Amino acid sequence: MRNNSQDSTLERNYLEKYRFLIKEYEQVKNKTHPLYKKALDFYAANNTCRKSFLKYYNRFKQSGKSIDLLPQKRGPKYKTRRPLPFIEQKVIELREKGNNKYEIVSILRPTLGKHTPSYSGVYNILKRNKINRLTPKIKKNHQKIIKERMGQLGHIDCHYLSKSIIKGENKNRYLVCVIDDYSRIAWAELVSDITSLTVMFAALKCLNILSDHYEIKFEEILSDNGAEFGPKTSKVKNNHPFERMLMELGIVHRYTKPYRPQTNGKVERFWRTLEDDLLRDTDFDSHEELKEELLQYLYYYNHERPHQGIDGKKPIEMINPLPK
Repeated sequence: MRNNSQDSTLERNYLEKYRFLIKEYEQVKNKTHPLYKKALDFYAANNTCRKSFLKYYNRFKQSGKSIDLLPQKRGPKYKTRRPLPFIEQKVIELREKGNNKYEIVSILRPTLGKHTPSYSGVYNILKRNKINRLTPKIKKNHQKIIKERMGQLGHIDCHYLSKSIIKGENKNRYLVCVIDDYSRIAWAELVSDITSLTVMFAALKCLNILSDHYEIKFEEILSDNGAEFGPKTSKVKNNHPFERMLMELGIVHRYTKPYRPQTNGKVERFWRTLEDDLLRDTDFDSHEELKEELLQYLYYYNHERPHQGIDGKKPIEMINPLPK
């Protein structure tokens, strides 16, 4: 396979593409374009992601440099967001004096500057060290679905990725994830479509990995009513790939209430965390790099990342509790 890493053709193509798009876009903004009256028509006609285009457009308008029209390599956020030990110690000391998270940020900002943890970052530190303000009563009010052991209930969902997540490509890509309600152990697979057959095979792979590596065997699986999972009202469940797979595995299929995504909140929260930590503003050079970074993140999420929903523990600790 040809190595394009040193080829300037790709850069020239990017520059030509965005110069053309910018010229067209500004005509639309000035209402002088002969074809498009609205920006949405412009995006659709050029098969362009609005979010990605505006990122490059605004970057270019601020600097005026053509180089800002080219994709910039950025690494996953989660690898660089962990607070330094001395910062975490300062937060703990200030908390022990009675300061809340807003006061802690205000006290640290003059000395730490851009390295000051955010309000949520301070909260995460307090949570890990069990010195946050949540009372047992408030915790109880926030608990929705509580399970007593691994495998009692699994959550499954599909997630749409940006078409431009791979540099130089504009293709549909999706993630299929299965997460254990009790331990928060999760696994996700990258797929090119979300037809029922593709989702079935991706889900089966997730279930096999969770079974082989974490000894999680599910009794029930909760999904939304999407066509890829088979709607609750279907009368031919035997003919649906995903439904048939669950039947063969002896897993009960449960459904969320229509228009109530919070019923499947644990997997929805996983998508938000994954976007914040890994996907948002990260450029990938290839499909293989995206799969490799996803694999690394899943290990980090399951083995290293403390989880607020399980009292600051790491998901792996719900399987193998640390000795007291």
